[in-house]
Amino acid sequence: MKLVIAIIKPFKLDEVREALTKLGIQGLTVSEVKGFGRQKGQTEIYRGAEYTVNLLPKVKIEVAVADELLERVVETIQKAANTGRIGDGKIFVLELKQAVRIRTGETGGEAL
Repeated sequence: MKLVIAIIKPFKLDEVREALTKLGIQGLTVSEVKGFGRQKGQTEIYRGAEYTVNLLPKVKIEVAVADELLERVVETIQKAANTGRIGDGKIFVLELKQAVRIRTGETGGEAL
């Protein structure tokens, strides 16, 4: 099992969620986060004054997947979240040692 973490632009969330649902992903976790990458923030103008926003709003998606679905999940997120512009985000894949469904006690892949 793997844990896929994707940091994407907020307006791409619905598109990514719908694409993952079509793959058969039954659940995911979404968090509103702030951060920066290579773009190092951006300059904006508010009431005539210019200021720099160092941390940009992003969305973090976390989804646990079976090993056999991993490549398709990563490709799906990459395609759905892509705008072709700087700041599209990143995808991280981590090893997931254990999963337990609290209600039933199912473990491993059955818990997903």
